Amino acid sequence: MSTESAKQTESSEPSMPAEEALLEDASASHSGDAEGEQASAAEAPTPEELLGQLSVARAEAESLRDQALRVRAEIENIRRRHAAELEKAHKFALDSFVRDLLPVRDSLELGHDAALAESADIGKLREGTELTLKLMGDVMERFGVVPVDPIQQPFDPEFHQAMSMQPRSDVPPNTVVAVMQKGYTLNGRLVRPALVMVSRQAS
Repeated sequence: MSTESAKQTESSEPSMPAEEALLEDASASHSGDAEGEQASAAEAPTPEELLGQLSVARAEAESLRDQALRVRAEIENIRRRHAAELEKAHKFALDSFVRDLLPVRDSLELGHDAALAESADIGKLREGTELTLKLMGDVMERFGVVPVDPIQQPFDPEFHQAMSMQPRSDVPPNTVVAVMQKGYTLNGRLVRPALVMVSRQAS
């Protein structure tokens, strides 16, 4: 055998183990894929399991729907109760004021009946009128109604309305010298300004 033939024979002999290695790798890869497919098939839920999960999900959805309906109904009931209470508050907001005002009307009616009598006593009528006015003032004060009677006070355009001016040398200018009609405030807010006469510097 020639030297070249011997070299070719030697170079071809090692190729056999390499081919076997490739075949083993391919076989191992195929085996791994088959095992993976078997594992995936084992992990996939069965139709019975899927039906069971679907039933559980439907039951949970129905329970949440019932809860939402109950919450919605409760909110609607609260809204209706609030609207009814608000309407009632508007209708009867003056209930306490009216209760306290009734004795004043009773007193006025008694005074009127007494004035119509032939033997009416002017002194008693005057005394009854004063008591009625005091009763009325007490009721108004309890509910925050305060009169504005600014006689001899500086003119305040926020609470007074000047009807006329009078030259005066005995008081400073812009002083209220007469009140034609009292004003009133409700809890500090002006309800009606006082109609007043205001002094001005004498010429």
